[in-house]
Amino acid sequence: MCGIVGYIGPREAYPIIIKGLKRLEYRGYDSAGVALYDGEKFISSKTKGKVSDLEKRAEEENTFKGSMGIGHTRWATHGVPNDVNSHPHFSNSGELVIIHNGIIENYEPLKQELIKRGYTFKSDTDTEVLVNLIEDIQKNKGLKLGKAVQVALNQVVGAYAICVMDIKKPNEIVAARLGSPLAIGIGEGEYFVASDASPFIEYTNNAIYLEDEEMAIIRLHKPIKIRKIKSDNEVSPYVQELQLNLEQIEKGGYDHFMLKEIYEQPQVIRDTFRGRLLSDQGLIKMAGIEDNLAKFINAKRIVIVACGTSWHAAQVAEYMIEEFARIPVEVEYASEFRYRNPIINADDIVIAISQSGETADTLAAIKLAKEKGAFVFGVCNVVGSSISRETHAGAYTHAGPEIGVASTKAFTTQITVLALIALRLAKAKGTMSQSDYLRNLIELELIPEKVAEALLENDRILEIAKIYKDAPNCLFLGRGFNFPVALEGALKLKEISYIHAEGYPAAEMKHGPIALIDENMPVIVIAPQQNHYDKVVS
Repeated sequence: MCGIVGYIGPREAYPIIIKGLKRLEYRGYDSAGVALYDGEKFISSKTKGKVSDLEKRAEEENTFKGSMGIGHTRWATHGVPNDVNSHPHFSNSGELVIIHNGIIENYEPLKQELIKRGYTFKSDTDTEVLVNLIEDIQKNKGLKLGKAVQVALNQVVGAYAICVMDIKKPNEIVAARLGSPLAIGIGEGEYFVASDASPFIEYTNNAIYLEDEEMAIIRLHKPIKIRKIKSDNEVSPYVQELQLNLEQIEKGGYDHFMLKEIYEQPQVIRDTFRGRLLSDQGLIKMAGIEDNLAKFINAKRIVIVACGTSWHAAQVAEYMIEEFARIPVEVEYASEFRYRNPIINADDIVIAISQSGETADTLAAIKLAKEKGAFVFGVCNVVGSSISRETHAGAYTHAGPEIGVASTKAFTTQITVLALIALRLAKAKGTMSQSDYLRNLIELELIPEKVAEALLENDRILEIAKIYKDAPNCLFLGRGFNFPVALEGALKLKEISYIHAEGYPAAEMKHGPIALIDENMPVIVIAPQQNHYDKVVS
């Protein structure tokens, strides 16, 4: 992932772009850059490091002026994180500049062909290849920027979200997407482009979300033109009203977004089951399930596809659905699912889970499942996202924007939705006694209070963290429902502390990992006082 921000309008672009990049830093934080049109020429600053490092570099280089510009915060793919590989990238002539999120898989043969034609490359990136390919097409075929971008994108293989500017088109930005999200904010006489809506929410509530294989020509004082990249058909822009406010994407007094989001969990879990969990009436109401209840009841199998943290939530769901509703469940990494020839039947249900609703591998898995005739149900957090549009039905979590790099509240709200689904199916199938069903509803309703109680232990947790902060490795152990939670704990430690960590089923510790355990190896054991407690302790 990388973060993209663009602006064209009457305001100074630099402060809008920098603020937007800070909000998108969860998408990439190893380098950053900005390019502006100052009325005569492109000016640019970029650097290895965070957006704060870019601000210092821009101040040194006096890169501030211009009412049109693009900015980027990177998570390195092709080429190590350094100043040269940072975006934006210019074409050989310096007339085109691009920012890019994604991977161009066939960049190497394209690069070799361009080298034969006299092009030189400063960086190791696939992105510099793309901008020179656009320039080569533009010059050799005499095409305007938009058409040259379209022709180039029909030659590349991979995924992308891009913004391109041309010195000869000082009031135009061309944007396109395939597999990576891109939103266009529509203001009064101004336009914004970003990986999500957070960079422009204080300026406008109106946005267009580009679909896969669509490109937009954004020109000042003119309507946006959207075309299909392959067919060249014009598309009528669909303008959405954003369900987002500025307060949700600010830190709210916390030192870090992740800390804020951890403390938001009691409320967002309540928000997720509000109106769905009616424990006093013994009811669970979820429109996406109710409208398709027969499909779920008659399903021979449920396949859940997801990536990362969502995959761990899917594994928890496997335990819940099989135990409560007695429907066989398989959990697949979306990235593996899409690249093999999975067995999918028409009476299968595929559940796709994604916080953003834009995860490329999960979207590809959805399309494959639909082609095979399966009913596809989505669980995601972002209203109007690609997954919500691609699936037959679904349920939103209500976690609100997740800015922190490592997912926290998205995980717990996903499990909330999946628990509601498991219990509703158990009730419909009669696989759980009425007393157990009602008890589970009450227990689920109490979860926010228990999370809040756990958060009161912050000071004790800080003391524990101080003890183990220098450990180079860590094991997380759990059984049953808590084995996926152990995996998620290990993932969080890796993502945030850069400490190697592994999650294991507790009983598997003796089958190999025990060889790693000595007086220097911290082991975090998840052992609630029920189910497998005695086994875990032993």
